[in-house]
Amino acid sequence: MSKRTILVTGAGGQLARSIAAVIEPHPLYAFEFVTKEKLSIVDAEGVRNYFSDKQPAFCINCAAYTAVDKAESATEEAFHINADGVEVLARTCAAFGTKFIHISTDYVFDGTSVKPYVEDDKVEPINVYGQSKAKGEENALRYNPEAIIIRTSWVYSEYGKNFVKTMIRLMTEKRDLNVVDDQIGAPTYASDLAEAILRMIDFNPWKPGIYHYCNDGQISWYDFAQAIKDSIDSACILHSISTDDYPTPAKRPKYSLLDTSKIKREFELDIPFWKDSLKKCIGNIQRQ
Repeated sequence: MSKRTILVTGAGGQLARSIAAVIEPHPLYAFEFVTKEKLSIVDAEGVRNYFSDKQPAFCINCAAYTAVDKAESATEEAFHINADGVEVLARTCAAFGTKFIHISTDYVFDGTSVKPYVEDDKVEPINVYGQSKAKGEENALRYNPEAIIIRTSWVYSEYGKNFVKTMIRLMTEKRDLNVVDDQIGAPTYASDLAEAILRMIDFNPWKPGIYHYCNDGQISWYDFAQAIKDSIDSACILHSISTDDYPTPAKRPKYSLLDTSKIKREFELDIPFWKDSLKKCIGNIQRQ
C-alpha cells in the first residue's frame, strides 16, 4: 500500500517544524516539508508542477508573512503571501483533489468582544497583517469550499523566534522588564496544534470549515511572562504596563480569546491547559 503524501509549506517556521517533530506515530503518510526556496506558494505554475509531480493527498499551509508591525509598511508583500499565495494553493488543491488545511490567526478580529470569539463572529481586523490573513481565509473558502481553516493565537515553540524564547533570553539579560497586561487571549503550543492537525487529517469523515485552536485558559501577556519567569526561576522583576504605554506600528486586539468548543466537539479533541504545555515546552528548551 503506497503512502499518502502530506505537503507542509513554510517548513522553516514554528508550526511546520513542530509537525515534523510529531510525525513518527503516523507511518501511513509520506511528509514533504518545503521552504519558500523550494516551493513559493505565490508561483502558480511552480505549485501546479509540484502537485502534478507529488500528487499530495493533503496540503497544510504553514507559510505566512507574520511580521505584524513590519506589515504596516509592507502591505503589498503581506497580501501577496497571506492572500494571493493562499488563493494559489486553494485553487491547486481543488484542481488536484488535495485536502487543504490553512492556518490563520486571532488577528482577524478587532478585539472588542467581551466573550471568546466563535468561528462565525464578524471578521474585522485592525491591522494590515490581520487584513491580509482575513483575505487569505476568504480566498481559501472561495476557491476551495472543502478547505479547513484553523485560527490560532500567540503561537510559541522550541523553534525560531517567539514570546517564550524571547522572555527566557531577556530574563537572563535584564533586571527589569515591562510587559503589557491589558491584551487578553490564550497561547498556543505549536506541538499541541501539530498533534491536533494530524488528528484532523486522520479523522473520518473530512469536516471542512473554520475552527479555532488555542490552549485552554485565559491570560494576558503579563500573566504569560510571569509564568515563564516562575518556570525558569528567574530573579527578573516584571512590571505590568498598558498597551498605551507600549505603542507599536500595528494595533493589537485588546481581547482575542478563541472559543475552541467546535474543534473539540467535531474532532473529539482534548486540548491541554496552557500552563501544562508551557512547562513542557520550557523543559524541552532547557534540554536543547
